Parts: sequence; structure tokens; C-alpha cells
Amino acid sequence: MKKLFLFICGVAVINCSAQKKIPPPNIVFIMADDLGYECINSYGGTSYSTPYLSELAQTGMQFDNCHSQPICTPSRVKLMTGRSNKKNHIKFGYLNPKEKTFSQLFKKRGYATMIGGKWQLGKDASLPKHFGFDEYILWQLTTSGRDSTGRDKRYVNPVLEMNGTLYKKNEGKYATEMVVDYINDFMERKKDQPFMVYYPMILTHCPFDPTPNSKDWNPNDMGSKTYKGNAKYFGDMVSYMDFSVGRIVKKLDELGLRENTIILFTGDNGTDSPVVSMMDNLAVAGGKGKTIDQGTHVPLIVNWKGVIAPNTRADTLVDFGDFFPTLCEAAGITLDADLDLDGISFYPQLVGKNGPKRKWIHTWYNRDGGSNPLSPTSEWVRNDTYKLYVGNRFYNLKKDPEEKNNIRTGDLTEEEKRLKKEWIGVLNSYNYLRN
Repeated sequence: MKKLFLFICGVAVINCSAQKKIPPPNIVFIMADDLGYECINSYGGTSYSTPYLSELAQTGMQFDNCHSQPICTPSRVKLMTGRSNKKNHIKFGYLNPKEKTFSQLFKKRGYATMIGGKWQLGKDASLPKHFGFDEYILWQLTTSGRDSTGRDKRYVNPVLEMNGTLYKKNEGKYATEMVVDYINDFMERKKDQPFMVYYPMILTHCPFDPTPNSKDWNPNDMGSKTYKGNAKYFGDMVSYMDFSVGRIVKKLDELGLRENTIILFTGDNGTDSPVVSMMDNLAVAGGKGKTIDQGTHVPLIVNWKGVIAPNTRADTLVDFGDFFPTLCEAAGITLDADLDLDGISFYPQLVGKNGPKRKWIHTWYNRDGGSNPLSPTSEWVRNDTYKLYVGNRFYNLKKDPEEKNNIRTGDLTEEEKRLKKEWIGVLNSYNYLRN
């Protein structure tokens, strides 16, 4: 009888253990500014040193076909809302407060949320809270990010806003170091509950200036006098960006949180000019602002220790609208149909399961969101090989990455004719917008 009692108790303990609720994963979502895929070693880049990102790729999943918008605000709006820019990009540097963001859903789900880095979604101090962030440390929230003399204050001796407090003390600090310090402190304070960190980095956007790891770093510098700075420092900035990602990963390791934290890294658009980076013997000119691959092809590395199989390469198409549903699925957040998302979750692929995959990416791009009648609009559909623009321009991207040779209708193969016909239908399906 005693043995039977012990057996029953043992089964009860096992059942209780099996039913123990697994906490939702933490999310650390990092997006570098003006960083194309060609800058990262794991993508074949040879101009710069990115060991921490290479380690994340080797121990996680790297996507070879992630595409952003050609410039910053459109990418940020699409990423935050999961919706086509044709639906909601109104003007540069602005996100309509009526839009729903993934951060709002995370906050409702009980996550501690924070954003650090570059804002560029509207000059109103209430907006970070409105869009679902409990805490923030941001450059260019309510200020221009410059001082009264016009010096750029995004890097050395920065002007930052932290939860309603303006920092402009000129103490020799570096903005990226301050933001990462804040992120690491936030994760330590919130380690006993699920948290979501969204880090749209200030690096590697111009002005190209020395970093604290540069030989000629000057903590007394009051900021760049020019918009571009000196492109010779771009390599230092890439290295410091990578080093900063490494600091966050190390902090997660110290806190024992790596196995319950999904780390995502991407860039908001292609590398800026005049930067030219090497991939072995291939020179890749920065294409920021252009609709060709060099303007939209960005890195995407996802790491989840113990869950994502190491050294996995995915050729799946990923659009910036896909982050919203992916993050929400990872957190177990149910999405309502009235959100009207255009994104497709790639979460099943991260955990080794079958799921829906994109056949194409649709993009509507206007830097100013249609608010400026002189700002040109481009619209296209693409996959990893072909691209069709409104206006009937059709390109083979693998043979013609700079889109110099429009394939004439008479030269199309049967497969190309079929694909083009399908994509004309896709473009027409978006015509009801902005009419």
C-alpha cells in the first residue's frame, strides 16, 4: 500500500511538472540603420569585422532574402504595423497614431516593453507610450537631434530623451553606449517577467564619425558639422555596431536568459553612399534610397539558443511586414482580422515546422508617403529572381541586379509570361488603396 501511495504521488508530481506553464519568450529586436547585407561577414562581406553577428548566425538562422523599404521611415512604419506603406505611410518621419503596433499588443499581453535608439515616428513626447513602450531612450523624439549651431548630436555628446527627461550634458559620452547600457539595465530589472526590447540603432547612419573604439576618438567633440562626415569611419561604425550587439548578447548570457530569448537582427535599408563594400572580389556600392536590391536587401539573423537549429540558412522571402505577425506568434498573441495585416509569419520556420511561405513581396514606396506631390512613387512585386514594376518593367534580378535591362514581352519565356500575368493581378489587387 505504501508503494502504491508513493507511485501515485510520483505520477502526480510528474503531471504537475508536465503542466507547468512555460513562460513566453523574451524578444530582443535589433535593427541597424543604413546597413545592407553586404556588410556582414556571414553574408560574405569582407570589408569589416562582425564577429558577434557571425556567431549569432552560426548558432542560429540566417535569411538570405529579407527585403526592407529603400529608406528609413517607410521601413519603420511597415515593420511596426505589419501593413503595406500604401495603406498607412502618410509623411516622412511620422506614424499615424491611429495605427496599431506590435508593441501595443505585447504590452497588453503583459510584457515589459522598451524602445531605444532612433525614433523618427512623430515629434510628440507622448508617442512612445502611446505605441506601447513602457520605457524609452531615444534620439530625435521631440528635438531635431542637432544643437543651436547645427552640429549633429546623435553620436558623441548626444542629445537623447529618456522617459521624458532631456539629456544634453556634453559629458564625453557616446549615444550607442548609453542606449546599450539602458537596454542591459532594463533586461536585468525585468528578468523575472517577459520583456520585449525594440532597438532601432542609431548606427551606422551618417555622419561617419569616430567611435569610442577608434584610434582618434575624441570625447570632447561636440558633433559633426556636416551631414555625411567622413566615410573612412564607416568600418569603425560597423565594428562598434557589432560590438554593441555582442554586449547585449553577453548580458543575456549573464542573466541566464538566452534559452528563453529570441534575438533578431536586421537593417532598415541598404548601405548609404559613398560607401563601397567588398564581398571577396565583388564591390557593392551602397544603394540607400534606390529601389534596386542594393537599396532593399538587408541582413536578417535570428537566434534562439536551444530552439533554432544552429547554422541554418533560409532562402525564404521575408518582407518587413512579416515581423509583426512573427513576433506575435512567438509570444502566443492572437491576431484579430481587423488589424488588416499584410505580413506573413515566419515563426514556424524558426522552430522547424511547416508553415505558409511567401511566393512574392509587394512593395509600395514613396519617401514622403504621398504628402509631397513631387516625391516619386514606385510599386513592384518580386521574388528572389524576378521583379515587376507598375509601368510594365520586368527584370531578372540574378542576371541583372542593377535593373538595366527590361525584359521585352517578346523575349519572355513561358514561365516568365505566367509569372508576369500573376503579378499584374497582384498589383491590381492593391489598386483600391490611395485612390
